[in-house]
Amino acid sequence: MMKAVVALCILAYASAFAPAQSSQKSVALNALIDESFGISVETGRKCPPLGRELLKDASPEGIKWFQNAEIKHGRVAMVATIGFLNQKLGVHFPLYFGPSGSNAFHPESASDWMLSFDGTTFSDLAKMAPFDAINAIPNAGLFQIFVFAGWFESIAYNRQWKEGNAIPGDYGYDPLGFTKKEGGIAGKDFESLRMKEIKNGRVAMITIAGWVSNEVIPGSFPAWHP
Repeated sequence: MMKAVVALCILAYASAFAPAQSSQKSVALNALIDESFGISVETGRKCPPLGRELLKDASPEGIKWFQNAEIKHGRVAMVATIGFLNQKLGVHFPLYFGPSGSNAFHPESASDWMLSFDGTTFSDLAKMAPFDAINAIPNAGLFQIFVFAGWFESIAYNRQWKEGNAIPGDYGYDPLGFTKKEGGIAGKDFESLRMKEIKNGRVAMITIAGWVSNEVIPGSFPAWHP
């Protein structure tokens, strides 16, 4: 009987301290979230409620995973908005290995270059609406895109998680040499550019989501759109 009483006392003693430990963990996690790179003045330098709910059980590695995901989506969205806008406005990139005279303003000069065996040419693609242009890409072309994306994702995973790179979004691809300056991408001088990229990526994600919604449901996007 005495042993049972002692055991209950120990259990009660331990339970009394459990909320305090949980509270301390919660405070530490909230501080970690609010200090994460990407939190800025637009939200009062605090993580928005929805983001905080998504990250409530995340570890530092988990927060880094979400940061990488946001940066990747932002980069894809920025490219998507450029492509969508060009397609809607009739501006087209040249066929660098195509016939002489092929350029952004004369896509007809590439009319004899077939995109697929069904008779669709690059000139036809240049005149289509964005969704129609995507649907016109043959399966072989979509497969090439899938393989390239998978290859790049493998490089990104290796650099971020296998090599332990501390900066989210740094995958070693810098053809213009922005990260060659002293301190590299981790330097204080580069923080401004990193923040600008994140913010532009967020705007691009909202933009492409709105434009796509308007394509599916005309008039659903109550702002200027191409």
